[in-house]
Amino acid sequence: MPSMDDILEHIGEFHFFQKQTFFLLTLLSAAFTPIYVGIVFFGFTPNHHCWSPGVAELSQRCGWSQAEELNYTVPGLGAENEAFLHQCMQYQVDWNQSTLSCVDPLSSLPDNRSRLPLGPCQHGWVYDTPGSSIVTEFNLVCTNSWMLDLFQSAVNVGFFVGAVAIGYLADRFGRKICLLITILINASSGVLMAISPNYTWMLLFRLIQGLVSKAGWIIGYTLITEFVGLSYRRTVGIFYQVAFTIGLLVLAGVAYALPHWRWLQLVVTLPNFFFLLYYWCIPESPRWLISQNKTRQAMKIIKHIAKKNGKSMPASLQSLRADEEAGEKLNPSFLDLVRTPQIRKHTLILMYIWFTSSVLYQGLIMHMGLAGSNIYLDFFYSALVEFPAAFIVILTIDRIGRRYPWAVSNMVAGAACLASVFIPDDLHWLKVTIACLGRMGITMAFEMVCLVNAELYPTFIRNLGVLVCSSVCDIGGILTPFLVYRLTDIWQELPLVVFAIFGLVAGGLVLLLPETKGKALPETIEEAEAMQRPRKYKENMIYLQVKKPDNPLN
Repeated sequence: MPSMDDILEHIGEFHFFQKQTFFLLTLLSAAFTPIYVGIVFFGFTPNHHCWSPGVAELSQRCGWSQAEELNYTVPGLGAENEAFLHQCMQYQVDWNQSTLSCVDPLSSLPDNRSRLPLGPCQHGWVYDTPGSSIVTEFNLVCTNSWMLDLFQSAVNVGFFVGAVAIGYLADRFGRKICLLITILINASSGVLMAISPNYTWMLLFRLIQGLVSKAGWIIGYTLITEFVGLSYRRTVGIFYQVAFTIGLLVLAGVAYALPHWRWLQLVVTLPNFFFLLYYWCIPESPRWLISQNKTRQAMKIIKHIAKKNGKSMPASLQSLRADEEAGEKLNPSFLDLVRTPQIRKHTLILMYIWFTSSVLYQGLIMHMGLAGSNIYLDFFYSALVEFPAAFIVILTIDRIGRRYPWAVSNMVAGAACLASVFIPDDLHWLKVTIACLGRMGITMAFEMVCLVNAELYPTFIRNLGVLVCSSVCDIGGILTPFLVYRLTDIWQELPLVVFAIFGLVAGGLVLLLPETKGKALPETIEEAEAMQRPRKYKENMIYLQVKKPDNPLN
């Protein structure tokens, strides 16, 4: 039986149908950005201090400027390492008493300012921002700051659970139906989050978005890699992720234009309803249909692809049938990911590399702490670093292969983290340069693991394999803030040492995986198991047939 790659060589590996499908799915990739990194804007925490009705009345009576009001009434202002003091504490003073003067009112009290009793904010906070975020609306600061951490953790928990569960369903019931269901749930819960009346409902709808959004993104990735031919598979995989980077840039612009989180959430969610039209635009994966012995439906879609591409089906491919060795429809199982030795090794290594990629990618951003007060420009500039990484991958992945650039990118990220430990603080430009180099390296590693993960599994468990392995990066996303902030309390550079170890070990483990350059996607477990087996010597021998003369030589 000819493989799907053989069929695509005749009907078009990347012609009109594939280009149209690729464009539609890249829109889906870009739309995932606000869910994955939207916390930067939704959870923005501006400078703030306690609000007191007595202070507000006194300030209005005395005609204070904002700076004067802060200087006279807020404790610990301007002192180093006293952010908690001036953001979360207030003087326990009766600001309505008539003895307070308009010039340094606390000086008229019998106690020195430093001896005045302090207490937590009683009437809320004043935020130094023209817009709004979930922090400012629901007061997720001071003793309530853990609620912002919970908001982000809920998304990552949703990513983890949804990726595994929906990955199984996509391999069991089909890519298309699961993709459309995740789109509908994602869009609906996104709108409901934008109109949530309180924190609890907002948290619930964010969790639901996490359950379906990442799974939908990876199903889209799997679909596009299964529609195109072998020679284009790596290119569409990389540019599918480049679309996510473009989404980062667009998100920065939209967030700048809409500084109020509810409007921002609504605007970035509504385009998801457009993706429901994909029901008429994107067919089911013929590779999946063949793996399920649904050859009649697969042939119908293959003929549709050939027609859209302006190609004719060769007569030898008109009678497509299922693999005789399959015997019956193959149902994916989690045990298939660890049952055989090579696939088990692939699964364990890929899970570790996904975890490392997530920890280093997010951890380097947190630890770098870009200077400056413009959150939009900081976000925009950090996203730009990802473009060179994508083009380096494109230039090297088919010339050198997957394995060596992938290993080097992890090692560069780890080495950059280690080098940063020994760079003195007065060489700030060098620290920033090395940090950007590490960010570029781990971005390359992230793009490579997405590409190679799909290439190491047979068709009937490919989507499940990608989603299960990639779900481990969500565990990394949950742990990264603790690794950064808790280890920094011990030693400022300790997180970088941990990141360096993770990156260097990941680079070594990559070398244990098989090279997938120029290889067809495995269709069966046997093909996946044979990917790293050395060829027998006789397969490399050339046999020559020598015709003997009729009469022997005298």
